[in-house]
Amino acid sequence: MKQLNWQGVFPALLTPFTSNDQVDDSMFDKNLAAQVAAGVNGIILGGSLGEASSLLNEEKYALVTHAKSQLKGSVPVVMNIAEQTTRAAIESAHAAEKAGADGLMLLPPMRYKADDRETVAFFKAVAANTSLSLMIYNNPIDYKIMVTLDMFEELAALPNIQAVKESTRDTTNVTRMINRFGNRFRILGGVDTLALECLLIGADGWVAGLVDAFPQETVAIYRLAKAGRIQEALAIYRWFMPVLELDIQPKLVQYIKMAAEATGIGSEYVRAPRLVLEGEERQRVTKVIQDALANRPALPAYLNIPV
Repeated sequence: MKQLNWQGVFPALLTPFTSNDQVDDSMFDKNLAAQVAAGVNGIILGGSLGEASSLLNEEKYALVTHAKSQLKGSVPVVMNIAEQTTRAAIESAHAAEKAGADGLMLLPPMRYKADDRETVAFFKAVAANTSLSLMIYNNPIDYKIMVTLDMFEELAALPNIQAVKESTRDTTNVTRMINRFGNRFRILGGVDTLALECLLIGADGWVAGLVDAFPQETVAIYRLAKAGRIQEALAIYRWFMPVLELDIQPKLVQYIKMAAEATGIGSEYVRAPRLVLEGEERQRVTKVIQDALANRPALPAYLNIPV
């Protein structure tokens, strides 16, 4: 079994496109370099922000291979699996491993609302068919399936199921997980607007969205929080909050791509059926981003902070 340290900031990376709907490797590299320079601890490809539902399988695996070649082992590469069938999920895990992925983020079965027994069987089957470390994505708000503590009790028997992306939007669940399992599972907050709260009550990391536009601020909050410099973390977090709220909207992909373009490390091209914003909605989101840029805080030398 391959080990992965599920700790720190893991950006859910955007997939940039060119104006003619091809994956934009050059812009991807620019954003990736900004993430590494800011001090992230790993990257996640092919998630919701990566427009996974719009990517061809060959594009997804090519991104993994490309990222690995760019990173040269500096941080791990995690690929998301969001499939409708157990067979397809296992095949995706095999392909990700062949492409060089260091770990996997695993959603419950898509489209079919599996019950608890079916969901656990799905997770176990994928885990049993890969040597990679897995993080379970627990997001009942968007994916309608809650991975309960009793389900995690069963999953604990699989040693390569090592982490959870905690997106229930109930911060109490962080404490429930720790009370029940101690440090058996690493917990990474998965909702930008609850990230600091989760870190302060014991989460090990943050699967972040607005990090795609503001990597330094995101990593600074994480490192300051873990070092106990809470007031400094809170000041940045309060500045950040109007922008972080872009992460919990139905059009989070378009919104965050606009933010990444505004900070110079992304482009707003999306893949149809998504369309770039226009009219009042565009003006509203632009104002949120520009207000943040006009008041961007000075950051301490956060990379020197031991965590």
